[in-house]
Amino acid sequence: MPTLTALLDDYRGGRRSLRRHIADTMAAVRSGDDRSIWITVLDDEQLEPYLARLDGVDPGDRPLYGVPFAIKDNIDLAGIPTTAGCPDYSYVPEESAFIVQCLIDAGAIPVGKTNLDQFATGLVGTRSPYGACGNAFDPLYIAGGSSSGSAVAVALGQVAFALGTDTAGSGRVPAAFNNLVGLKPTRGLLSARGVVPACRTLDTISIFAATAVDAQRVLEVSARYDEQDAYARPDRVPELGHATIASDHFRFGVPRRDQLEYFGNQAGAALFERAVERLQQLGGAPMEVDFEPFLEAARLLYEGPWVAERYAAIREFVERQPESLFGVTREIIQGGAKPLAADAFAAQYRLQTLRRRTEALWSEVDLVITPTAGTIYTIEEVAADPVARNSDLGYYTNFMNLLDFSAVAVPAGFQPAGLPFGVTLFAPSFYDEDLLAIADRLHGAQELPMGATANPMPEEPSIRVRHGHSIPVAVCGAHMRELPLSHQLEERQARFREAARTAPEYRFYALPGGPPSRPGLVHVGTGGQSIRLEVWDVPSDRFGSFVASIPAPLGIGRVRLEDGREVAGFICETTGVEGAEDITSLGDWRVWLEQRRHRRTETTLS
Repeated sequence: MPTLTALLDDYRGGRRSLRRHIADTMAAVRSGDDRSIWITVLDDEQLEPYLARLDGVDPGDRPLYGVPFAIKDNIDLAGIPTTAGCPDYSYVPEESAFIVQCLIDAGAIPVGKTNLDQFATGLVGTRSPYGACGNAFDPLYIAGGSSSGSAVAVALGQVAFALGTDTAGSGRVPAAFNNLVGLKPTRGLLSARGVVPACRTLDTISIFAATAVDAQRVLEVSARYDEQDAYARPDRVPELGHATIASDHFRFGVPRRDQLEYFGNQAGAALFERAVERLQQLGGAPMEVDFEPFLEAARLLYEGPWVAERYAAIREFVERQPESLFGVTREIIQGGAKPLAADAFAAQYRLQTLRRRTEALWSEVDLVITPTAGTIYTIEEVAADPVARNSDLGYYTNFMNLLDFSAVAVPAGFQPAGLPFGVTLFAPSFYDEDLLAIADRLHGAQELPMGATANPMPEEPSIRVRHGHSIPVAVCGAHMRELPLSHQLEERQARFREAARTAPEYRFYALPGGPPSRPGLVHVGTGGQSIRLEVWDVPSDRFGSFVASIPAPLGIGRVRLEDGREVAGFICETTGVEGAEDITSLGDWRVWLEQRRHRRTETTLS
């Protein structure tokens, strides 16, 4: 299966036929692989309406024209049974889930429903009456869960991408175990309407893809606000952290060495260290962080009352037909009937305390890297101790949705036995595209195949983050780093992006008044010079208050940079420089400040 970019290019260039490609896809899906990937595969009659709606359509008119995809079987596809991994629970929905319909409207072709840990309860992929899903590289090993079949279908190249869900790691652990990118978006960014809930307040639909670029393409199509989903959230400016983190200079947290856990897997430890080194080579500055608040939050998910939410999701069914549940699944979910309301409030209070502690981290780092899972187990090892082994796999994942983070799992190499290892990048909510951009660079810095195929990583355009979250602003005076008004930017969580220079079209003045002293930048076209400045990314929802704080004769206009770009920036009215000192020849506000300091020192000494 080619990447989305390559597939769409082939369609649009006339090099690939839609019906021929889908026929080849279905041949692969129906090949009889013994890994227990699929629960339901669409037949030709069921596929035809999706193909027919694209007849006569220009491939360039649909962003996912003819792209085959798989759906985890706790997500509705109209007319196809949804089982949630439990045959007795099965129902046939009249409508597709909101996200599935978004993808179909974009031209994507659903080909089937994939296996999962029953009721999305597990990180192993073995808790299913439809069979334990085998790893794409070695079927004796687990595929990871609960979105096991979705991950393996993508890894084997049967489909271009797949939907999973992720409450406690179900969209990241299978990605790590099958050499895939696994995007766990911000809670509510993707509508969960039409999804069988596990923990409704925490559930997130996830995306499996061979590359970060493919994951972003799917995200762009599916991240539509659904007002009918009570837990949906429109994309917005992040409340924590910085305006953007996908730059050439970023700071990333790494858990303290004594808090890293590999469960005896030394190969995993070595691969994680290499991933940290690669992030540094990409421009990241590492900082060791205390991981204990995250670990405590992770323990709350299953040791606290949130398991009661799993019970509430299927209470009527589990009370009526408890024998229909997989043994270990029944044990976990029925345990949710025990917590008291008082326990739920106590856990919420503790979680809020932990959330506040972790919020402080984002003033120091832009993102955090961890292993996605410290190790991987065989299906036999999980069967011997299913609860303990599952708990091991949630060490780095269970806290994510409780603490409201965005996250993406990224391939990070292979262990000596030929099994993949992965790392996870996470940040506050609504940093999904920034994380994908960094994940793309980290993934591309390695010579890895795509999934379990022999296909090498393609040379595709890198992800360009939309700057809807921030506005680049050029500052040339008191707002520059460590100068008197820089706090006005920092208080608005603006982030320094780069040092730069203007095009040689400006005159520069030291304005009267102060403190603090301020410069005036005036565009003159001919007769100007290049002036040194800084570009900051200002959160778009705080840009207005920043502009309102600027006194006359200064204002915000368009400033042309030396490389031809134009950004918002400080400009000065021409009438405002009457009587001001022309310092154009210096070309740098800091140079003028230093010269003024020397003059004052000499005056004092004389």
